[in-house]
Amino acid sequence: MDKNIGKKLDGRYEITELIGVGGMADVYKATDIIDNKEVAVKILKKEFAENEEFLRRFRNESKAIALLSHPNIVKVYDVGFSDKIQFIVMEYIDGITLKEYIENEKVLTWKDSVHFIIQILRALQHAHDRGIVHRDIKPQNIMLFTDGTIKVMDFGIAKFAREEGRTATDQAIGTVHYISPEQARGDVTDEKSDIYSVGVMLYEMLTGQKPFDTDNPVTVAVMHMQNTAERPRAINPDIPAGLEEIILRAMEKDAENRYQTASDMIRDIEAFKGNTQMTFGYYEEDVPEDEEEDATVFVPVSSDADETAAQPIAYDDDDEDDDDYYDDEDDDEEEEEPRSLFIPVMTAVTIAFVIVAVFFILWLVKGVLNGNIKKTKFEMPALVGMDYREAKEQYDWLDIQINDTDYSSYEKDVIYEQDVEVGDTVTNGHTVYVNVSLGVSMVEVPNVTNINYEYAIKMLEQKKFKYEKKYDLSTEGITANNVIRTEPAAGEMAESGSTVILYISKGLNTDDIVIDDMVGWTLDQATQTLEYYGLVVKKIDEASLEDEFTIIAQSITPGSVVKAGDEITLTYSNGEDPSGTVPFTISGLPSDAVGRFALDFIDSKGVTLANANFIPAYSSSVTVQVPGTGTSTVTVVLTNRDTFQQATIGVYNFDFANVTFRPVREDVQKAFELTGAFEEATTEATTAPPTEATTEPPTEGTTTPEPTEPPTQDTTEPPTQAPTTQPPTEAPTTQPPATEAPATQAATEAQEPAA
Repeated sequence: MDKNIGKKLDGRYEITELIGVGGMADVYKATDIIDNKEVAVKILKKEFAENEEFLRRFRNESKAIALLSHPNIVKVYDVGFSDKIQFIVMEYIDGITLKEYIENEKVLTWKDSVHFIIQILRALQHAHDRGIVHRDIKPQNIMLFTDGTIKVMDFGIAKFAREEGRTATDQAIGTVHYISPEQARGDVTDEKSDIYSVGVMLYEMLTGQKPFDTDNPVTVAVMHMQNTAERPRAINPDIPAGLEEIILRAMEKDAENRYQTASDMIRDIEAFKGNTQMTFGYYEEDVPEDEEEDATVFVPVSSDADETAAQPIAYDDDDEDDDDYYDDEDDDEEEEEPRSLFIPVMTAVTIAFVIVAVFFILWLVKGVLNGNIKKTKFEMPALVGMDYREAKEQYDWLDIQINDTDYSSYEKDVIYEQDVEVGDTVTNGHTVYVNVSLGVSMVEVPNVTNINYEYAIKMLEQKKFKYEKKYDLSTEGITANNVIRTEPAAGEMAESGSTVILYISKGLNTDDIVIDDMVGWTLDQATQTLEYYGLVVKKIDEASLEDEFTIIAQSITPGSVVKAGDEITLTYSNGEDPSGTVPFTISGLPSDAVGRFALDFIDSKGVTLANANFIPAYSSSVTVQVPGTGTSTVTVVLTNRDTFQQATIGVYNFDFANVTFRPVREDVQKAFELTGAFEEATTEATTAPPTEATTEPPTEGTTTPEPTEPPTQDTTEPPTQAPTTQPPTEAPTTQPPATEAPATQAATEAQEPAA
């Protein structure tokens, strides 16, 4: 097992696995336990740590790439140098190398090849502008994401090109298959050396093979210095001629004849993408008269004949026969025959062309004189938001040219600006200059951990980020109102203008939480407070006279102690009218109940909501319309109107908004018993004889009995005496009219309950 696996560098980077082995250093996958993210750690091999030359290179790498910040360059987070170990912490790339992709695809399409090469050139231009030359550009050092994004890595042998008086060592540094001629010779190298390597990679992508390839690295290096590669279109005829010219110019032996900057090469590639049929005129074909047609020499076109003559690029199936292209000493008479035929043929073609040209010019002149040639006028269309190539195809009557390219909010290759206003009058062939997007600009998320959130917001806004605040209890000891972490994490690249989530500390995490009385609070206020303490909030709406979103009930009693993670339910007003009338019905009334009765509906505040009178003997049920608002606990009271005795029939929960009620407890029969509904019938039976006896006192002419005396006399006199007594029949005849009324009234009152 690797002894570095399991180590924790600087107490922060915990190494988990070996993911790459290089010449100078090994690369490991590690976890940044502070930022909780995966990183790559490059550790210098022990055998080189004591070598001053290699140590200098390793430190130069960290010094160089620390200056670089570009979407197409692997980001460096940290460096560490000590007596025992030296390392660099970099962005972890979860992808494959371009070498693996090329080996899998064999030959790439020109569109894919150009897509990759432009990204590599942008990364190199960024480095070159800062005086840094990579010097080891190869597919193994190019990482490829699944979305086609390219990242250049391993500036392990980069040097500062602007450091005067320093040259490369006598040895050639870099991979020989992609090495530049001057690098192979051990000469001073600059950014044009990287351009040569890019040209070799583009050659390999489009042809499926390297320009020079043998088993001996020294031989390959010599071939880069002396030999000429086979023409790309001779290997793959599908390569466009303009793209072949770009490859040949990038791979010129003489650095002065190459593209001088990465931007120059990007400009030609972008022009080619706009018109794949174009050629640049960098080379002219020279077909030797004594050779076959496919033996062609490409000679750079230059105003200085002496310079270009020294740099011919020859292509043939056999490099050893290159000198035959210029050997005319052995030409015999048979070879002169085709030469003599060539001149007359070309003369005839020239004459024919001149004649056609003359007629064409005359036709144009005639058209102008007659006013027949007119330019059609159009309204300028909107090009912004269109893909550049699609715009050229759709509006082929316009000459759409690229003015500038830059990062923007638009996707790659999309036009984000045009120099002619939409709707302006233009003619066919009018030149319109547009700015084309290089894609969305990527910006590094700043580290705002443990910084007050207001200042953190300003830092994000300076980087053109938007923000969203979220609160959380801190387990890392971060005080309230300071930032705990961000999403995306600090140091990660994010789209300019995108939203970064700030997790703001609500304070240290505590166990016990005392619940407030939140009735009357707004829903947002209550929710934020509860979530602040880590409680889980459930919400239920109800109709209420309170304002909408006002808390009207809570499931946990105020003052209760809970813990983070506990659940609480908040009931809030939905703003709807809670009023309603509930039809309340009591059925199964006792038919043997005697007397008149009343029902009263009283709410929890003692307010009578409704009442009703009824006689059980006439109906077995009674329905009462009870009006109210919201929800309320209602007590239904039964009153015997004859005896004025009262009892509770039941307690009910009324929901007036939904016009429903639910009994909490109920006992109808017992309520009638408690109010004397059944005792009255018994009293009537036992008091009937004394009722007749109440007529006796008038016959004596003494006093009128009280209504309460008959029951008293009934309890002392035998019930058998009543039938034998006849005073009621005699009383009307013996008493004067004035004394009859009281007797009759008493008899009527005594009989009323029976009715």
